Amino acid sequence: MADQLSLERNKTVVLIMDYQNRQVGQFPETFQKELLARANAVLARARREGVPVIYIEAVRGERTPEREIHAAVAPRPGELVLTKTRAGPFSTTNLEKELKSKAIDTLALMGISSSGCVLSTVRWAFDTDYKLIVLSDCCVDPDEEVQRVLMQKIFPRQATVVTAAEFLLALGRR
Repeated sequence: MADQLSLERNKTVVLIMDYQNRQVGQFPETFQKELLARANAVLARARREGVPVIYIEAVRGERTPEREIHAAVAPRPGELVLTKTRAGPFSTTNLEKELKSKAIDTLALMGISSSGCVLSTVRWAFDTDYKLIVLSDCCVDPDEEVQRVLMQKIFPRQATVVTAAEFLLALGRR
């Protein structure tokens, strides 16, 4: 799939969704480190290649340390952080306006959890004609079977599903 993945950097954005202490913390420590390392590799390369990064955080009620974006993938100064109150970011943030203002037509998605924010974002974005790339190993779900079904059966119907390594290769192509 990566061989076919072609990106227009000026029309693509990386959405990192719900990488917050509480969500990351529900997985074993070794897995957390691997997940955060892959996410960081994507973020670093996107920034180097001039691909914008937009953070989506879920905050319902009072802000607490467990609701903070995980320090390992914290936004850089100037990067947009949108706060949502529902599973997906479109219905309760100005994400659509931000994407339109930058003429973005392709979304590369990373998120916790696949059956929550990622699924909701795929469905909404597909219905509004965005091209979608799901970074399969930068999306996780507490239910391994749900993760497998989404990545292998559901998301490929509406998105290009690739690994972080495959996405990095595509970012590096000129």
